[in-house]
Amino acid sequence: MSTSQWEPALSIPVSDERDHIQGPPDAPVTLVEYGDYECPYCGAAYPIIKEIQARMGDRLRFVFRNFPITTSHPHSQQAAEAAEAASAQGKFWEMHDTLYENQEHLQEQDLLVYGGRLGLQADRFTADLSQHIHFERVREDFMSGVRSGVNGTPTFFINGRRHDGSYETETLLGALERVLSQET
Repeated sequence: MSTSQWEPALSIPVSDERDHIQGPPDAPVTLVEYGDYECPYCGAAYPIIKEIQARMGDRLRFVFRNFPITTSHPHSQQAAEAAEAASAQGKFWEMHDTLYENQEHLQEQDLLVYGGRLGLQADRFTADLSQHIHFERVREDFMSGVRSGVNGTPTFFINGRRHDGSYETETLLGALERVLSQET
C-alpha cells in the first residue's frame, strides 16, 4: 500500500498585481509571510525579516499577506485594513512598519494618527476604515493562507513551500541560502 504525503504550498502564486512586494521580481528566492499585526510572534519576526532583507539584498523578494487571527487579536483585522487603506494611497510598507513598531497601540484612534503621520488623505483613510472598504482584500489573503496550510502566525513560505523551521535569524537565513544554492 502506498501513502501520499501532503506538503503545504502556496495556493495562490505571488503576483505583482495583488501582492505587497519588496525586492526585485527576478530575485532567485521569494519569502512570503502570512502575518498578523497584533501577534507578538510576528512582532518578534519583524526585525528578523528586516535583517535578512539587508543581508540578502537583491537575492530576496519579500511578500507580506494578511492573516489576522481575530479570536486572539481583536485589533488585527482593523490594523490589516489600515495597511490596505494605506496601500490604496501608495504607503503600504510605511504603514506595515508603523503597525509592527507600535503593536501595543492598534486601536482606531491610533491608526488614524499613523495615517496622519504618513501623510495619507485623512478623509479617504478614515472612510476606508469606517466603511471597511478593504475587508474583502484582507479576507482574500486570509483564505489563501487557510488553503495554503497556514494555521498560525507568522507562517513563512520559501519559493512557494512552507517553511516549518524556526524563524530565528540564522535558521531562516540558512533555509533561504539552501534554496538559493539549489536555484543557482
